[in-house]
Amino acid sequence: MSRLQQFLYGCRDSIPMIVGILPFGLIYGALASLAGLSLGQALGMSLLVYAGSAQFIAISLLTLGSGMLVILLTTLVVNLRHVLYSAALQPYVGKLSQRWRVPLAFGLTDETFAVVQRRYLARGMTDHGQWYHAGVALALYLSWVSSSLVGALFGQNVPNLAGWGLDFAMLATFIGIVVPALRNQPQIAAAIVAGAVALLCHTWPYKLGLMAAALSGIAVGVWLERRKPSVTAGEGA
Repeated sequence: MSRLQQFLYGCRDSIPMIVGILPFGLIYGALASLAGLSLGQALGMSLLVYAGSAQFIAISLLTLGSGMLVILLTTLVVNLRHVLYSAALQPYVGKLSQRWRVPLAFGLTDETFAVVQRRYLARGMTDHGQWYHAGVALALYLSWVSSSLVGALFGQNVPNLAGWGLDFAMLATFIGIVVPALRNQPQIAAAIVAGAVALLCHTWPYKLGLMAAALSGIAVGVWLERRKPSVTAGEGA
């Protein structure tokens, strides 16, 4: 199978994720414009940061008048999950040259990981897997940037765009990403704990509830993973 075919297959397989990204990008662009960011600033954040959750949190904290240090630390913790994504993909992309690894790393998002991980688990790097990965990453990147641009340009002219419920599309997308990936007890427990903590800590300032949820979920998942060998050994004895 040719490189172009793999690239196009990657673009095709990213369509379900694009359906969730487009309305989310529209809302981000509109909120960024309402928060006082110029068109260049709003679009520049999507072009250079390219992290939907981090961008929404940054906009929210800027609106609250938070300091730059708080914004940086909050977005850093929220995006620590990308370290786990990178570790999961390393066996497949680790042997690629730097000219491949750098752009693929930049394009690593929740949606990109969900699509390419399934492909790598099924077929590895056979048939130009990196070109498939590139197709997914580029299609999702262009979707986010273009929808952010449209939202920033026209969001202020649409009354109460944020209240239209378009963000449900992204919620449904994340559910579609997370649920199929929950294959064992530690993963399920981590998801349940993180969700519960997020709800309990929803009113915390500076989005600290999100950080608490992420850290709680990771802690529970790691703890249960470490207990598995000892439990198995105890049962064998």
